[in-house]
Amino acid sequence: MLKVYGFARVNKMAHGKTRDLRVLWALEEIGLPYDIVGMDHPSHDLDSPAYRALNPFGQIPMIDDDGVVVTESGAILLYLARKSGKLMPHDLAGEAQVLRWSVAALNSIEVPVLTLWFVNWNDGKGTKPSEALQAWAKMRLKQLDGWLANRQFIATDDFTVADILMTHVLDAATDQELLKPHSNLLAYRARCTERPAWKKTLAAYHERVEAA
Repeated sequence: MLKVYGFARVNKMAHGKTRDLRVLWALEEIGLPYDIVGMDHPSHDLDSPAYRALNPFGQIPMIDDDGVVVTESGAILLYLARKSGKLMPHDLAGEAQVLRWSVAALNSIEVPVLTLWFVNWNDGKGTKPSEALQAWAKMRLKQLDGWLANRQFIATDDFTVADILMTHVLDAATDQELLKPHSNLLAYRARCTERPAWKKTLAAYHERVEAA
């Protein structure tokens, strides 16, 4: 049975936004059976020697698929798509677009918006670094909004793992004020978060994971 290492308890500020949600959402969309190994972040479960032997960075999520250990949410989602034959096209050209936009979500979009959030959270709001990051994030979100002007989904005509990654970045890592000027982004995010698999995943998460 595939094991998903996810949070059982997490700091309050991160509750409902953690990256294990990306993996759990993908598994619900795909329909693969799995067990959750609950990790208590405030109690330093992620710092244990046993966990660090599997993931030296001590991060969530991680999966163990009958001995195949995969870390990093993007790598996990791409692995699950290849394993299941779902949430990714079967042709090389289509797969390339999913790879392209999965990397874009985690690099071109998540890096500026998450770094901006982190700097502002650490009392950096109004500083020159914060202003520079805000300009960078606004530029990338405007460009992404233009890409989505006539598209339902980010990479192909169908919903893929790239949409899970991009939607979660927009929903969890982004200052929501930054999204307000972008109607295409807002509509895209709404389409994806209305999916039954996401609603089921989020409800189960809130029932299972304690905010510390």
